[in-house]
Formats: sequence, structure tokens, C-alpha cells
Amino acid sequence: MSTELEPAYTLDLRGESCPYPVIYTLETLEGMEAGQLLHVITDCPSSFRNVPEEVQRRGYRFARDPVKNGREFLFYIVA
Repeated sequence: MSTELEPAYTLDLRGESCPYPVIYTLETLEGMEAGQLLHVITDCPSSFRNVPEEVQRRGYRFARDPVKNGREFLFYIVA
């Protein structure tokens, strides 16, 4: 993968409370082709722990570590 992250899809989940960021992220990943990159944006504090736990438990990996950007949390997940 190049150093530039170019997501195939962006999922903007700001305003969604947990568990919805986890549910929507997993549903989106299931519909993607292997190797595609998903960019997830959320502002639910619990998602910073819950999204990585569930994503990795399902066998997906991160293109980079999750990022805290002010009140937002950014995830780059490889399907």
C-alpha cells in the first residue's frame, strides 16, 4: 500500500452513539472487496475502544493506528 491512504469508502458516523459505529463499520466491511480501504469517522468516545476490538476480532486489520483528532476518532481499516 502506498504511503498515501486512499479509501474506497468513507463512513461518517458522527452523531451515532455506540453500538452503531461498530455495527455500521462491520456491515460496510462485509460488503467490500478484500484489500479495499475503509475510512471511518466517529465522535462516540466508546468507539475508540469498541471499533478496533470488534474489527480485529473479525479478522480485519488497520492500515494505520486509530487517530484521536479533537472530538473525532479516525479509523483506516483494510477489508
